[in-house]
Amino acid sequence: MNSRRLLIFGIAIFAGMIAVFVILGPTRPYTFQGSLIDPPVKAPRFELSEVNGEQFQLSDLDGQVVIMFFGYTSCPDVCPVTLTDFLQIRSKLGDKADKVSFVFITVDPERDTAERMKKYLTNFDPEIIGLTGERSELEAVWAKYGVYAAKVEGGSGENYLMDHSSRIYVIDPQGNLLLTYLFGTDYQVIAEDVRYLVSRQ
Repeated sequence: MNSRRLLIFGIAIFAGMIAVFVILGPTRPYTFQGSLIDPPVKAPRFELSEVNGEQFQLSDLDGQVVIMFFGYTSCPDVCPVTLTDFLQIRSKLGDKADKVSFVFITVDPERDTAERMKKYLTNFDPEIIGLTGERSELEAVWAKYGVYAAKVEGGSGENYLMDHSSRIYVIDPQGNLLLTYLFGTDYQVIAEDVRYLVSRQ
């Protein structure tokens, strides 16, 4: 191959590389939009009761992305908004939704019986895993995840509110507590981060 052909060949290869770079863009690490726990820590394990009466262990969901929230069925605002976001996140994930589990853990065991929670969650998404248990069991889980929960003074009988933390927790398929989100975070932001986690598997 003479020098002229070699030059033309080299220019063609270079032009092809530029075209690929323009189309695909530079390779950059993904930037999570939630509060990243770096380095990630192993999500504290626990065992509670599902609304169907079976025992649940967090390890049952190994290999899945887990989106977890602590709330209660009588909540007038934060909890129904968050559970509606769960439904929208599942819809946004499309065919990847089967690799994601949504978990709702009560902070009000005195009122949140298994039957009550099952009925409540069905109004949003029957696929959400509802968990309850004895107060002592739940308090141990709340402590592991830094969850605050306290009865608001002033209510009478069963007509009371619960003051509780409202973060959403995301556990990756390797069982690491990786991300948290403040209440009010756009569900599309969470769905984008979760979609990335699923795609890494």
